[in-house]
Amino acid sequence: MFEDQVAKRMGLLHTESAFAILAKAKALEAQGKSIIHLEIGQPDFKTPKNIIEAAYKAMNDGFTGYTPTPGFPEVRETIANYAAKQKGIKTSMEEVVVVPGGKPVMFYTMLMLVNPGDEVVYPNPSFPIYESCIKFAGGVPVPIPLTSENNFRIDIEYFKKSITPKTKLVLINNPSNPTGGVLEKEDILAIADVLRDRPDIFIMSDEIYDRLVFDGNVFSIAALPEFKDRTIILDGFSKTYAMTGWRLGYGIMHKDLAKHMEMLMVNSNSCSAAFTQIAGMEALKGPQDAVEEMKAAFKERRDYLIGALNKIDGISCCMPKGAFYAFPSIKSFGISSSEFASRLLDEAGVAAAGGTAFGEYGEGYIRLSYANSLDNLKIAVDRIEKFTKTLKK
Repeated sequence: MFEDQVAKRMGLLHTESAFAILAKAKALEAQGKSIIHLEIGQPDFKTPKNIIEAAYKAMNDGFTGYTPTPGFPEVRETIANYAAKQKGIKTSMEEVVVVPGGKPVMFYTMLMLVNPGDEVVYPNPSFPIYESCIKFAGGVPVPIPLTSENNFRIDIEYFKKSITPKTKLVLINNPSNPTGGVLEKEDILAIADVLRDRPDIFIMSDEIYDRLVFDGNVFSIAALPEFKDRTIILDGFSKTYAMTGWRLGYGIMHKDLAKHMEMLMVNSNSCSAAFTQIAGMEALKGPQDAVEEMKAAFKERRDYLIGALNKIDGISCCMPKGAFYAFPSIKSFGISSSEFASRLLDEAGVAAAGGTAFGEYGEGYIRLSYANSLDNLKIAVDRIEKFTKTLKK
């Protein structure tokens, strides 16, 4: 109705199709259809009890008002200590900004660093909001294709050729959404070698899944002393602690950049909720048993799902090393990713995201979230196999 009046910049934003698929799947369920949900990136576990109790106590103790814009000092100090222990990064509370979820760090990073015409190099397929944020800030997206042939790791030679005099920012997502791929330490060091002589280029390192790695640990580029001040780390509580609805995340960056991010926060969100910050502090300082239990469950599901998918004629799938996503190739069936995903939902009752929802280089793949029970995954695999047989006829 108001399309002619809406600012043109709104046309630069795109949605997350997983939420659109979820809405369609819920509508089908309301009609009585059985649906297995593999479309949404949300742990199927409850927030650990100690975290909920900490939030409840905080609310009863009066933590329901405004907070300092960058977050409570004690919360920021806790995050800095956690980063030193978990990521090997020497930082301080002055370099931490607490925000409502992980996405604000993406948006704020683009808005404070990217001028119109600046190029931003990012992996593709990847989290779709990256490209939205780049375009909204007036930047030029420069995708780096990720392929199953390379286990969804960055091709360093391709990356090197993508760096130009206009490059302002490089995005790293490790582990990756949607592929579950993990960049090895040697990959990070190779990226660093390419960027070492370009101190004008910043890095945003999205490490939201770095606790959900099944073998070894993720190496952060900010752990390299010469890159620490050039890196903005994005992290949060949603995936590791099953706190997606709590909307609590944070950025770690040089204190001068943190002041700019704080300015963006005060002009948009004012602050993050008080009681969620107290809950987040408990998450980091309290027992980590629930995290390890979740990770063990995800690993068991991953091992089953990838093995079962690779037994289906026409499907091939790399073994994801982190997060809770599988990104199988469906190229052999001769239809687009979006059509495959749409028909899989309508005809087989399995909700999945088409690969192109994560960028042009996602064509030929679908994303399956194994943040669902093992029993449901077995039903889903059976339905997928039967569905693919109809495509072969």
